[in-house]
Amino acid sequence: MLIDVKNVSKAFRVPVRDSGFKNAVSGFFHRKYKTYQALDDVSFSIHKGQMVGYIGPNGAGKSTTIKILSGILIPDKGDCIIDGRVPWEDRKRHVSSIGVVFGQRSQLWWDIPAGDSFGILKSIYRIDDSMYKKRMNDLCNLFDIGNLLEKPVRLMSLGQKMRCEVAAALIHSPKILFLDEPTIGLDTLTKIKMREMLKEFNRQDDITMILTTHDLDDIEALCSRILMIDGGKIVFDGDMEQLKKRANSKKRIAIEFVSEAPDFSTEQVKIVSKEENRIVYEYDPMVVSAQEMLMRLVSERRIEDFSVENEPIEQLISRMYREG
Repeated sequence: MLIDVKNVSKAFRVPVRDSGFKNAVSGFFHRKYKTYQALDDVSFSIHKGQMVGYIGPNGAGKSTTIKILSGILIPDKGDCIIDGRVPWEDRKRHVSSIGVVFGQRSQLWWDIPAGDSFGILKSIYRIDDSMYKKRMNDLCNLFDIGNLLEKPVRLMSLGQKMRCEVAAALIHSPKILFLDEPTIGLDTLTKIKMREMLKEFNRQDDITMILTTHDLDDIEALCSRILMIDGGKIVFDGDMEQLKKRANSKKRIAIEFVSEAPDFSTEQVKIVSKEENRIVYEYDPMVVSAQEMLMRLVSERRIEDFSVENEPIEQLISRMYREG
């Protein structure tokens, strides 16, 4: 077991006051506080080499969890053991075994070439010359950054910068990589390339990755396991198929008719979109089957083609958030 979190809780006291100048002055002398429970009895375990998606709505407790795992915050109660260490008690050794990538923050120096930033990180992590040379060669080949080492970070495109950011987080051969929105702002092709690079690195080095993101395509493409947190509590732990079953995932059937599509719908079968002779229905496979639907529609119109698809993952998870 590489990461073992048991019954971790964390609360914050935040100042509160009513609006208005009078209340602002009063609050300066008699400040009121409200307790915000960020994490409430959170427990989970992660094995070496797993790629885990850690998802939840804003304010659910994702960032607080990552800060505890990385040793930045100390929980109010509970235990957290990572690779045999308590993160906040042995921070120096702990940070040498983890890498962190924040999609909206940089660990590279803005005005100097990326290669110089890598050199600074080499000194910080005390990597010997031969190991550093081999590591840089591997990272340059995998992330295609060899031609970027002499380029100042401020002159890079967002995609180039993110490739360098991930490489920088891996320069010291960490066992665990925390990825916070690693594809934010990237175009579709760059996102796909970044996902392929991360999967390949996980395959080569058996590195454990924990991904927090609102881009659910990242989760589908990268993660074999999903942890969902809401209101400071873990509300789901399993794979994508289990998540779909838990959420009573709906299916969609797109049908193309020879002539104009009929306006067929029931309480269990809803029309998602309709364009001339093409129509998309959404239905609950536990209530009605695709075969039943097709038999009903064939009796009314001739069908030219059809396809059955799962409910889009973004819609499924947003529905879970709304339903609590």
